[in-house]
Amino acid sequence: MAKKEQKQATALSALLQENRKFKPSVDFTKQANVRDSAIFETAAKDPESFWAGFAEKLQWDRKWDKVLDWQHPHAKWFVGGKLNACVNCVDRHVQNGMRNKAAIIWEGEPGEQRTLTYWDLYREVNKFGNALRSLGITKGDRVAIYMPMIPELVIAMLACARIGAIHSVVFGGFSAEALKDRINDAQAKLLITADGGFRRGQLIPLKHDADYALRETPCIENVVIVKRGDFPLRIKEGRDHWWHRLMQEAKSYCEPESMDAEDILYILYTSGTTGKPKGIVHTTGGYLTGTYATTNWVFDLKPSDVFWCTADIGWVTGHSYIVYGPLANGATQVMYEGAPDWPDRDRFWQLVEKYGVTIFYTAPTAIRAFMKWGHEWPSKYDLASLRLLGTVGEPINPEAWMWYHEHIGLGSCPIVDTWWQTETGMIMVTPLPGLTETTPGSATKPFPGVNADVVDEQGNSVPVGGGYLAIKSPWPAMLRGIYGDAERYVQQYWSKWDGVYFTSDGAKRDENGNIWVLGRVDDVLNIAGHRIGTMEVESALVDHECVAESAVVGVDDELKGQAITAFVTLKEGHDADKKLEDRLREHVAAKIGAVAKPKEIIFSANLPKTRSGKIMRRLLRDIAAGDVLGDTTTLADPDVVTKLKKHYEEQYGV
Repeated sequence: MAKKEQKQATALSALLQENRKFKPSVDFTKQANVRDSAIFETAAKDPESFWAGFAEKLQWDRKWDKVLDWQHPHAKWFVGGKLNACVNCVDRHVQNGMRNKAAIIWEGEPGEQRTLTYWDLYREVNKFGNALRSLGITKGDRVAIYMPMIPELVIAMLACARIGAIHSVVFGGFSAEALKDRINDAQAKLLITADGGFRRGQLIPLKHDADYALRETPCIENVVIVKRGDFPLRIKEGRDHWWHRLMQEAKSYCEPESMDAEDILYILYTSGTTGKPKGIVHTTGGYLTGTYATTNWVFDLKPSDVFWCTADIGWVTGHSYIVYGPLANGATQVMYEGAPDWPDRDRFWQLVEKYGVTIFYTAPTAIRAFMKWGHEWPSKYDLASLRLLGTVGEPINPEAWMWYHEHIGLGSCPIVDTWWQTETGMIMVTPLPGLTETTPGSATKPFPGVNADVVDEQGNSVPVGGGYLAIKSPWPAMLRGIYGDAERYVQQYWSKWDGVYFTSDGAKRDENGNIWVLGRVDDVLNIAGHRIGTMEVESALVDHECVAESAVVGVDDELKGQAITAFVTLKEGHDADKKLEDRLREHVAAKIGAVAKPKEIIFSANLPKTRSGKIMRRLLRDIAAGDVLGDTTTLADPDVVTKLKKHYEEQYGV
């Protein structure tokens, strides 16, 4: 291959142009936590001092000797410092006059309501910490948590942190097999679960499912069960314990462990390409500093705010922006158990109005579902309490961003489009809402003190254009390893360039210096010598007035190397036909160029997604290529794949 062709094949093409811009209002900027752009330069000149400034706002038992010890690829933050994450999230607020402030406003899917003040949280966490100790759990032990979205989940995590146990939360929608694998990998001594939970009106029999996992988890010595409802279950005498009975017997004060800044706070498993889940390790001091800082600045958090992150705590978003970040800041937040469309498609907006939510943080996949359902649902409610919106989980299409801006933010709320990962622990690329001029679809700039860059194959910075998203310097909330697999940690994240973290995401930088995340490098399309990110083609499709959501994949093509197959979900009230298919192809060509025109368009009522809402393009590639389908265990609805495969075969006669 000639040099010119080689360069073309390794750089990502940047096709989508978006010129709409939104400045924060004068009124918002006046009250914002961050108003001076000089902070970027200050943080870049001395990132260690910058992060130390946030760390000093936490409560330490012993101050650190050194901010950062960086021995590539291993970092230690706040070396020698000692603190306790639970004390920082609960005790210090009780001591500082906030005992009667609401910490968690909880609503169950069936409609029950509970409000826990910081004093309530303090009391419950202390008692459960003692309950854990009564079952033999000590500092360094691993505790698996498999629960619905109820306050006891937060209490369990904080109680583990209080006594120095390492929690490993497993999403309550995962199968018994997934739970078993995660328990065994962490060698957890204790499982905390519930008799069940609710999702879209269905009963989720968590203890029943956990019992299947427990047949092959010899490391588990005890099981604690929260009584959520009247779910059928079996109790194994001597092993199984009811939460409420343990709490009745527990003393009201639990002495917190003084933890080293680098002691493990939690392990969170994320899917790996090898099929074996990766146990991402996060430690105490740096992680708490990073989540505290980003919660305060990205969400412009004020004492009077009512914050709602709609994620499940089974994902890192829930760890960082329901539990540790907001509670370290003394926030009041809404926590909801169920689905956004139960009992109807207005549940989220009903809750926003009911509780006066001021900050709303959700996923692009949810926003596209709201678009599909229509703006009639949110328009029934008074959403005027909202002052800031956020997105998380994957790149957001510009048209979905605009719908969110107009119909949820009513044209007046800044939107913080945040990029980060389970591995990064904290938000890395994001607008600062009182400062940043936003562009729909772009996560804009790295957070101050974060050295994120767009680079080429050799690791050189790309001033304008496409490449890879990389992090060139350590940051406090960064992962410290993969549990029990040091070599995999080095190979997966640090082997592409020397001393640089590879995110595995493609990205581009525009003329204004803004970063656009283009999707996973594994999903990049190679079309006639052009490497195209999935986000740009999908955004061009969603730009059409009929389209609610899309996913594109590459399939083998004799002429171009690869051709594009697009899977498209239409907004309600629109019908699929050959004419619309042709119009969509031409729309993509007009929006970003003929090279990105899909060869095939498959209309589907739903797309295969993980339980965290991410589209599983790997399965779509299998369908389009006619291959045997891969693992579907992490799907929210495995039946979607079967229906989609059948529909594809009927449409294309394969």
